[in-house]
Amino acid sequence: MSTLAPLLLHALRAPAATVALGEADWDLLLRQAAAANLLATLGYILEEHGVLAGIPAPAREQLAWAQVLARRHRQAVRWEIRLVRQALRESGLPTILLKGAAYCAAGLPSAQGRLFSDIDILVPEERLPEAEAALMLAGWAGTHHDAYDQRYYREWMHELPPMQHTLRESMIDVHHAILPRTAAARPDSALLRAAAVAVAEDPTLRVLAPVDMVLHSAVHLFTDGEFNNGLRDLVDLQRLLAHFGGDARFWARLVPRAHELELARPLFYALRYTTMLLGTEVPAIVVAAIAPAAPPRWQLRLMDALLRRALLPRHDSCGDPFSATARGLLYLRANWLRMPPFLLARHLFHKAFLSPRKARQEAA
Repeated sequence: MSTLAPLLLHALRAPAATVALGEADWDLLLRQAAAANLLATLGYILEEHGVLAGIPAPAREQLAWAQVLARRHRQAVRWEIRLVRQALRESGLPTILLKGAAYCAAGLPSAQGRLFSDIDILVPEERLPEAEAALMLAGWAGTHHDAYDQRYYREWMHELPPMQHTLRESMIDVHHAILPRTAAARPDSALLRAAAVAVAEDPTLRVLAPVDMVLHSAVHLFTDGEFNNGLRDLVDLQRLLAHFGGDARFWARLVPRAHELELARPLFYALRYTTMLLGTEVPAIVVAAIAPAAPPRWQLRLMDALLRRALLPRHDSCGDPFSATARGLLYLRANWLRMPPFLLARHLFHKAFLSPRKARQEAA
């Protein structure tokens, strides 16, 4: 099978065509969807297009079980969000949710079937100590105790070290920005917080404005360098664009907001690859407006070669001999984007040599 056209992409682009698949194709499709962490999402997409009842019974049953798991996960996330909100309320801190928790709280299509491991929130940088103290009093504790890791997060990154609840083992990431302090691009977090909107079901919760939510999703996918859930995150973008794109004002605001937040390049990649791989419909005027943010032609060809591999499920049927290399190069690119050269060299040296040596000494 071609690296550029796995069965899962065909199913996501044309859900109605899945009714013609045989059992062997369905077996492969479900394996690819599971590898991409998209099994339950695939079920919901087929249901939205009215074709779920027409697929083979064994496949329908497997998707149904995945949806049951996803619904229970969503219930647990909503409960955890309430506990986070309660922990922060006494400090007067707003609860601004990011990524998967935001999709879940706002009831967006992107939340359907989505599984994720932590809750992300955004607080003002000057109030990080208050947020950390409030969460610690409610039972969350830091997970990175190494002195270097503490400095890495607190001085250079855009978030506190991840925190885990001592009883429920739930994870929370407390952000003060959406990109590290050391990154070349510095989106103004105050602009993001000012534009955040209340959740209809619970006005004490807030999520990023639609355009900002899309831009954050683009930044997360195209600058973090982790592609274990790359296709899932691309599907998030596709579903956000489809949901918000019904409002012409969303498209009118998207590109200007990307320039205002210094995020035009990630938006260019988001629109390019959701269109290329998932068939997302983007107005021609938006495509033309974001075109100047494209990298040089040689760089774009390289990014196409890398991302058209890295964004596929990590399944044998979707890869080729260069897939692992593509993911590795994109990981290095992400680190290059988040740190200046000297600091990056120092960080990589520490992680490659000093951290393993310390771990061996502690184990002995």
